[in-house]
Amino acid sequence: MTNNSAVSLRQRALNYLARREHSRQELGRKLKPFVEEGDDLVALLDDFQKRGWVSDQRFSEMVVHAKAGRYSKRKLAHELREKGVAEDLVTQATGALDDLQSAKTVWQKKFGTLPETREAWAKQARFLQSRGFGFDVIKQVLKQSFEDNENQ
Repeated sequence: MTNNSAVSLRQRALNYLARREHSRQELGRKLKPFVEEGDDLVALLDDFQKRGWVSDQRFSEMVVHAKAGRYSKRKLAHELREKGVAEDLVTQATGALDDLQSAKTVWQKKFGTLPETREAWAKQARFLQSRGFGFDVIKQVLKQSFEDNENQ
């Protein structure tokens, strides 16, 4: 095993990329604490991008593919923006997502039955909200709310 202090910036970047995709900004942020005198982080990132080893488009597609069924379009877009992905790539990656279908899938897996009390409705709504779904989508998923059940 090599000594961590002897690992070059380039090798450290390759190690990160061998584990998973990274956005350019995310990789730069991870490498920044290890930059030593004589290292050119921007040139390294430019080289990796030119070679196709770092791709914000590929990164955004990977994130959306991995998390699309569990989180809202809005939450995924926010995560991509946080990682430095350009707005056009965020729109392209999340454009085909259907929040209502994702919310129904997540809800079905977690709960499966409609809430029978206000407390249960609130618990299910909070869960969906924590996954980034808006209240309009949550109301559609939990369409037979506690009040509807009371009136039947």
